[in-house]
Amino acid sequence: MYYYILKRLLLMIPTLFGVLFLTFAVVQFVPGGPVEQLANQLTDINVSGEASTGSNNIYRGSSGLSEEHLDDLKAFYGFDKPPMERFVDLIVNYMSFDLGNSYFHHQSVSELIISKLPVSISLGLWTFVIIYSICIPLGIKKAITHGSKFDLVSSTLILVGYSIPGFVLGISLIVLLGGGSFYDVFPTRGIVSDNWNQLSFIGKILDYLWHMTLPIISSVIGSFAIMTMLTKNSFIEEINKQYVMTAKAKGLTNNEVLYKHIFKNALIPILTGFPAQFIASFFTGSILIETIFSLDGIGLLSYESILHRDYPVVLGTLFLFTLLGLFAKLITDICYLFVDPRIKFDSVDTGKNT
Repeated sequence: MYYYILKRLLLMIPTLFGVLFLTFAVVQFVPGGPVEQLANQLTDINVSGEASTGSNNIYRGSSGLSEEHLDDLKAFYGFDKPPMERFVDLIVNYMSFDLGNSYFHHQSVSELIISKLPVSISLGLWTFVIIYSICIPLGIKKAITHGSKFDLVSSTLILVGYSIPGFVLGISLIVLLGGGSFYDVFPTRGIVSDNWNQLSFIGKILDYLWHMTLPIISSVIGSFAIMTMLTKNSFIEEINKQYVMTAKAKGLTNNEVLYKHIFKNALIPILTGFPAQFIASFFTGSILIETIFSLDGIGLLSYESILHRDYPVVLGTLFLFTLLGLFAKLITDICYLFVDPRIKFDSVDTGKNT
């Protein structure tokens, strides 16, 4: 097992390098970089300032910044160096977890990500808890009553919810319940009210839940189908196996067969994915959901950084989340060993079948 873990850890290095190299190469050819955006902003400011004074003199910036000013901007953002030199500097800094400084937020990327995490954690953790607490019991119920009216109706509702994109549902909820055109029931901006600090303890909790209702609904509905159907299919597969028939032939009741024999085997593919989903719920946010509801989290930060060509934030968040994703996958594989003792990593290392 230790050899397998070491091999997986070593394989993370070329994976991270490849992801960073491809992303870095792509951003070099994307038009409208930070230098061009700041140059355009300075030109617009100078032109509008000249127009507001009513002067007839033509400002030089109206026809573009001088080459000297453009060179200063390139040096300010580090674009005066060759691409390969900048990429090597990036890798060296990332080895010490120095993610650089944001072009537009004027603070380190690490501090920026940490400041945005609480919002994304709130959304992700609630989504994670609701999905697992509802989908697993629902999937078990559907497997037991497979083919019944309950199974058909619930499957239809789940698939309808799955077919609706989260951002479309979010916009619809804002129109219906967020004061868009019908009812003004729920707030549509932020996770707490402006007077949150002045509320009582119970008032703070209710205010927080009041703000998070619509984002959580939008984030959860589309995710019900995958976990529910995974649970259902896993239990159905175990129900049809020979050991279940043997247990029933010995006189065990349906509940005894379900909870003593089927349960622990059917939950293996679900429980092994639990660590990865749990980690993802803490460190990832939905870009569209956070943007629609103005939630100042990781998703909104990613969207704004792409829009403003804030490359240190784009590359820094990509590096961090890729690293976390690789570790989550490794933890998932290790969980297989503890949940299912039939799996041996030694056989994987030697190329033999388990």
